[in-house]
Amino acid sequence: MTNDNETASDSSHSTTPSELYDRLYAEISRVLVGNEETVRHLTVSTLTGGHVLLVGNPGVAKTTIAKLFATAIGLSYRRIQMTPDILPADITGTHIYRQNTGEFELQRGPIFSNLLVADELNRATPKTQSALLEAMQEQQVTIEGETLQLPGPFLVIATLNPIENEGVFDLPVAQRDRFQLQLTVERPERADAHELLDRIDEKPDLADPTATQVTSADEIAEAQEIVWDVYVAEEIIDYILDLVEGTHSHPDVRHGASPRASIAFLNASKASAAIDGRDYVIPDDVKALTEFVLAHRLVLNTDAELSDVTAADVIADVIDATDPVSVSPEQR
Repeated sequence: MTNDNETASDSSHSTTPSELYDRLYAEISRVLVGNEETVRHLTVSTLTGGHVLLVGNPGVAKTTIAKLFATAIGLSYRRIQMTPDILPADITGTHIYRQNTGEFELQRGPIFSNLLVADELNRATPKTQSALLEAMQEQQVTIEGETLQLPGPFLVIATLNPIENEGVFDLPVAQRDRFQLQLTVERPERADAHELLDRIDEKPDLADPTATQVTSADEIAEAQEIVWDVYVAEEIIDYILDLVEGTHSHPDVRHGASPRASIAFLNASKASAAIDGRDYVIPDDVKALTEFVLAHRLVLNTDAELSDVTAADVIADVIDATDPVSVSPEQR
């Protein structure tokens, strides 16, 4: 039996970003092996209202990670398997005529959920991909002239297969820019692959894995409040702006990162610091996120493409050319 003081202390405890991440990773790693970095950054985006693009070859568990994360986080979610014949109305919804009432009734599409998993986004036509633009930026959709708010929080986790050449469509620059982070899901190391096979050999049902909800919307909101209160020094903001500006002056870049990239940097850095248990951002928080924030936003010029220069190469140059600032807790 607890006394009144203990009860008050328990009731006033807020779920921290660190606790939230630990729970999510523990639950997902119960099924999958590895992917710690991917789960961490999915948590970062959840805490800051960002959208995530998962890129990887077939069979590396992109869709599985998205499904497990959606289930573990406990938000309402829908999954769309993108194909060339999917229409915008299949995502947003449309008005259907009801013969028994003689009236049109709005049938909401799968986008009316907290978390939308868009599987193989590049298989949808550009017209269908554009149906997500308004939702991802403004958290609303317009259906036949009527603007409707989406439930909050609203997140999109999209998967992308980079090696297919037929039946796929490049994501427009505007679409890519709306993703806060792009994460690459790699083939597991041999030891991880071995452990995964051992698990499936012992429990064959893990081949179609499921997760248990380990948090709630209220706890997510509590953790978000902590993230928004994380302190960012002026020197850190200058460092973010220097990195973004560096993409515009690089000789291999035709179009550099947008102001939206700076906002993504700021918010993701605050969430990353909070997950590490700090209430202030340090340069390493920013530096560690650079490729995830910038890679998908860069448009390289023709000479760079002919020379096999990649976005990762450009970002490495930008990091090397940008002096990180020195920020100590005393500067807060």
